[in-house]
Amino acid sequence: MKSTNPIFNESVYEQAYALTEKPMTVAGTMNKLLILSLIMIVSAAAVYYQFSMGRYDFVNILMWIGLIVGLVLGIAIPFMKDKSPYLAPIYAFAEGALISGVSCFFEKMYEGIVTQAISVTFLVVFSMAILYRTGIIKATQKFRAIILTATLAVGLFYLIAIILLLFKVNVPYFYNNSNLAIGVNVVIALIAALNLIIDFDNIDNGVKANLPSYFEWYCSFGLLVTIVWLYIEILRLLARTRSRN
Repeated sequence: MKSTNPIFNESVYEQAYALTEKPMTVAGTMNKLLILSLIMIVSAAAVYYQFSMGRYDFVNILMWIGLIVGLVLGIAIPFMKDKSPYLAPIYAFAEGALISGVSCFFEKMYEGIVTQAISVTFLVVFSMAILYRTGIIKATQKFRAIILTATLAVGLFYLIAIILLLFKVNVPYFYNNSNLAIGVNVVIALIAALNLIIDFDNIDNGVKANLPSYFEWYCSFGLLVTIVWLYIEILRLLARTRSRN
C-alpha cells in the first residue's frame, strides 16, 4: 500500500506487529493531534507577541528557524517512527513559529486575511473528512498513485525554491499574482486537500493493523503536516486574490 503523504510509506502496513502495548486508535490519534495543535498555538502566540512588539527582524529569524527545524524533522521522523512521541511535539513547536511569522506579515498587508485562511482551512478539512467517511472519495491505489506523483512534484519545486531563497535568488512564483500563479496555487492547494483523504485512510489502516500506540503520534504528525501545508497554500491564495483588488 502506497501513501501520498511523504510522512507515510508502504512498509508501515506491510507487516504485522507483535504488540507489547495498547494498539493505536482513531480517538487516540485525534487526541495526539489536539496536543500537537495546542503546542503549535503556544509557539505561534509567542511569535505573534514578538511581532506585536515590532521586532520584525527577530520574527523573520524565528520563521527561518521554524522552517529549517520543521523541514529536518519532517524528513527525519519517518525514519524514526518510534521516536515520534518526542519529535512530533518539537515539530509542532517549530511549525507554530513558522506559520505565525508568515501569518503576521500577511495580516499586516491584508487585514483579516488570517481569520479567512483559518476558516477556509477548517472548512476544507471538515469537507474532506465527510467526503472520506461517506465514501464519495476513496483512497484507491490509482488515487494514491496520482496524488503521490503530484505531491512529490510540488515538494521538489518547493525544495528548489527554498534553496534558491537561501541564496537570495528570487523565485517569481512567490511574488506573482498573475492568473497563472493563482491557477498553480489553486492546484497545489487542491493537492494538499486531497492528501487529507490519504491521511484519514492511513489512520484507519493503522488501527486495522493494530499498530503500536506510538503510531498515534506518528499519524497525527502526518496529518498536521498536511493541515499546515494546506493553510499556507490557502493563505497565499487569498493574498494573491486580494492583491489584485
